[in-house]
Parts: sequence; C-alpha cells; structure tokens
Amino acid sequence: MKILHRPVLLEEVMKTSNVQPGELVVDGTTGEGGHSEVFLERFAACRLICLDADSAIQQKARTRLSRFEGRVEFVHAWFDDWFAGSSLRPDVVLLDLGISVYHYEDSGRGFSFRSDEPLDMRLDPLQEDSAADLVNSLGEVDLARILFEYGEETLSRRIARHLVESRAQERIETAKQLADRIWEAVPVSGRYGRIHPATKSFQALRIAVNGELQRLERVLGQGFAKLAVGGRMVVITFHSLEDRLVKTFFREQAKACVCGPEVARCQCGGVPMALDLTRKPVIAGEEEVAVNPPSRSAKLRAVKKLRDSRKGT
Repeated sequence: MKILHRPVLLEEVMKTSNVQPGELVVDGTTGEGGHSEVFLERFAACRLICLDADSAIQQKARTRLSRFEGRVEFVHAWFDDWFAGSSLRPDVVLLDLGISVYHYEDSGRGFSFRSDEPLDMRLDPLQEDSAADLVNSLGEVDLARILFEYGEETLSRRIARHLVESRAQERIETAKQLADRIWEAVPVSGRYGRIHPATKSFQALRIAVNGELQRLERVLGQGFAKLAVGGRMVVITFHSLEDRLVKTFFREQAKACVCGPEVARCQCGGVPMALDLTRKPVIAGEEEVAVNPPSRSAKLRAVKKLRDSRKGT
C-alpha cells in the first residue's frame, strides 16, 4: 500500500496530547492514519476512534492500522456529525484540518489545478453538489463572494465574471478547464507570481463544496463540550480562516469571565473553562519543512478542559 501523506507536527501533537494509559483518543480527520498509527504505537494502553468523511482514504487507514485490531474503531462520518450524535467523552480530540496529499495526487476528484480530472472536490462523494455544480450554476455575485470570503481572492469579481461568460460557451467540467479560465481572467502581471493564480479560487471552492468552515465552527463547540474534564483538544490549521476560528474559540474558553461590560457583577462564575496550552501557535521547524513542505503553513493550537460549566467543576 502506497502512503502519500506525511503527518505534520507529529512530535508536537504527541506532546500536547499527553495521552495517558486507558485514555480514549478521537482522531477526527484520520486520513491515511499517520497520527493515529503513532498514537497506537507509543501509547499501548490507549484506544482510538478514527473518523473520516472520505471512505476511500479511510480504507487505506483501515489497512495501515489493521495490526491494532481491538484498540481502534473506524467510523465513516464528518467529525461534526459524529460529535453531535455521540455520548462518548474522549480524553483527546485531534483535528488535523489539512487536505491530504492523497486528495491532490491520487483521488481523481480535481482538487489540484494541475490535474486534468473531473471538477469534483467532494471529500465525501455522496454529497450533493460538486465544485463543477457550483461553478456552472451560481450567479456571478455568489461566485465572487465564495472566492473572496473563502479564498481571500482580491480578483474575485473579475474571475467570477469570466467564469460566467466562459460557461455560457462551454460547461466547465474539469480542474484543468477551471484553472485555464482563471489564468485567462487575471491580468498578465498576476500570472507569474509566487503561487499559481488559481490557488486561492481552488481553495475557496473546496471549502464551499465541503462546508469546511461551518463544520469547523460546529465541531469546536461540540467536541469541547463532549471532551472529558482534563482532556485535551488539539487542532492543526492550514490557512488563516481556520486558524482565526480556532484561536477565537480557544481564547473564549480560557477567559476567566465572559460576562459583558453591561454586567455589574460577574454572573458566569469567573472561572475559565480551559487552559490554553499554546499561547502562540506551534509551527513546523526548518527541518520538518525541508522534508515535508505542506507543514510550512501548519499551525497547532491546543487547550486542556478544566470544567464542564462556568459555575462548577
């Protein structure tokens, strides 16, 4: 079995997770099972629940982790859906939000602008709308909004206008077609920069297709609520939109008082819900970046849960 993805910030994940004997770990984004494999190897008494929305990549993890039968359970589900329906209280929750190298290189779903593959981008192929559906059906205003909000693309209106004009002549069905249309849309001066001009648009469409930011916002609240007291929540993000959500949520949980300025006396108990384990995001060192380039943009944040409610333990 060929493994394409190297887990990022591996040692940092192990350190901040601080798994103890008998603890339950939920890997909310198992992928090919890199982080999970090391959890199972290093912490012989721990148990894992491995979640993934993509059944194809999950099968690779099943094969990779088959030697740990009895200690690991696989669930095909989005992490927010699983936490919403589960009554379990895990001791560690890991969310590695990066898209696997497998998806770019081997999934055949058009995640990469360098590929001549169907424009799909669904992590779960059973979802309704693909990237092609959005590109070919959304109005110019809505398409530009997605590119700007989720990709921080400053040329969003210009690109959206050209896509709408182009699809009137020919439906955009492949990743290469989309990349070519974006290339045509940007000024010549913007075609030869540090990153390909389609990079931000592809990110935006992938986020929109999979509802990534909405799911992240939900799972932060759900996962932290279900986390056992004393448990650790570890999240790795890869772009500013994700990191902003995680940073804001963790800081809110670490506040001693969340009463507004209009409240004369604290009504919330004046005790933090969590201890911030990473005052600043943990990033990859030069050595890791050299051998694993995707780690360059990774940021790890973690908290330890102190209590279940503001007014009690």
